[in-house]
Amino acid sequence: MRGLVNKLVSRSLSVAGKWQQQQLRRLNIHEYQGAELMGKYGVNVPKGVAVSSLDEVKKAIQDVFPNESELVVKSQILAGGRGLGTFKSGLKGGVHIVKRDQAEDIAGKMLGQVLVTKQTGPQGKVVSKVYLCEKLSLVNEMYFSIILDRKSAGPLIIACKKGGTSIEDLAEKFPDMIIKVPIDVFAGITDEDAAKVVDGLAPKAADRKDSIEQVKKLYELFRKTDCTMLEINPLAETSANQLVAADAKLNFDDNAAFRQKEVFALRDPTQEDPREVAAAKVDLNYIGLDGEIGCMVNGAGLAMATMDIIKLHGGTPANFLDVGGNASEHQVVEAFKILTSDEKVKAILVNIFGGIMKCDVIASGIVNAAKEVSLKVPVIVRLEGTNVEQGKRILKESGMKLITADDLDDAAEKAVKALAN
Repeated sequence: MRGLVNKLVSRSLSVAGKWQQQQLRRLNIHEYQGAELMGKYGVNVPKGVAVSSLDEVKKAIQDVFPNESELVVKSQILAGGRGLGTFKSGLKGGVHIVKRDQAEDIAGKMLGQVLVTKQTGPQGKVVSKVYLCEKLSLVNEMYFSIILDRKSAGPLIIACKKGGTSIEDLAEKFPDMIIKVPIDVFAGITDEDAAKVVDGLAPKAADRKDSIEQVKKLYELFRKTDCTMLEINPLAETSANQLVAADAKLNFDDNAAFRQKEVFALRDPTQEDPREVAAAKVDLNYIGLDGEIGCMVNGAGLAMATMDIIKLHGGTPANFLDVGGNASEHQVVEAFKILTSDEKVKAILVNIFGGIMKCDVIASGIVNAAKEVSLKVPVIVRLEGTNVEQGKRILKESGMKLITADDLDDAAEKAVKALAN
């Protein structure tokens, strides 16, 4: 259900308002965590260690890289474009290749600093760890990924014999070099499938049989850990004639959290929007946007319609928040806490069409939320459906100063007017 909600929402949010920070209904892990996981499945990865302090940097250089003349120092944040990013301190680039004796200095300039990339937004993300890696001697860079493909109704391996840049750029510049190999989800990857991939990658010196085994191991990792995407860019060929996953991104299906406890223990909530973390804890679907009208709605379709009509009346939604069809009073209270935690919210629109969701439960939640949270913004309420009269009576008897609306259009118009007042 969450995956469906995310797909639906992502299609309409460009109409409703700007992204404040994209919420992903999938687990995203750091590069160093992905490397450790791949190593457990026998995939070749660079030697590396994640550190979070200068003392750890010193120790790692001495213990892990005693004979290395150069090291790669990589900032660890859950966003792409790190290499071309800029720290708010002024340091250019979140990935540096440096001499061994310079690694401590550059790591110190990254740790605790905010890195801004094309994917973080202007607020950036704090670098709490850096990943120290051996510098490989690369002779060839390729692209490799496994995704879930709707057309083939299963995993799809995408590969290109050129890599190191985005797949979008590769598809534009070298469309004939990209190969796609669908995998039968029931039969699994075959030697023939893996051979097609390796032949498409066309490694220059790496052993073909070993390369086929690497592809099969990557697929096993994808399948056994419930990945939604595994992207390696570049999949590099070294001077030692090995295929190595030089840089990888892995995402995992949130619906598999119950059976992938080890993988989901890797989640780093410090890299996520705290409001979205709070919403997930109480099973609410929340996505932060960049507007001024906070929305609390039941049902993804109604939530998107609410955001659209707010936009139509000249307002901008501050969020997507679906409390679902069976929300409890406690969830409603928590939803209000999340909405009021956003300093940009200047009004709150509650739009409930009670089917499974009962209007009296929502009303009780609103009243209790008002007792726990200091509501300093106008609240516009439109209730319709199951137990609507009980809900309206609860709100009326509460003594709260609410703005009631007869229908969605009326509610959106009143919310926008409330901003002006």
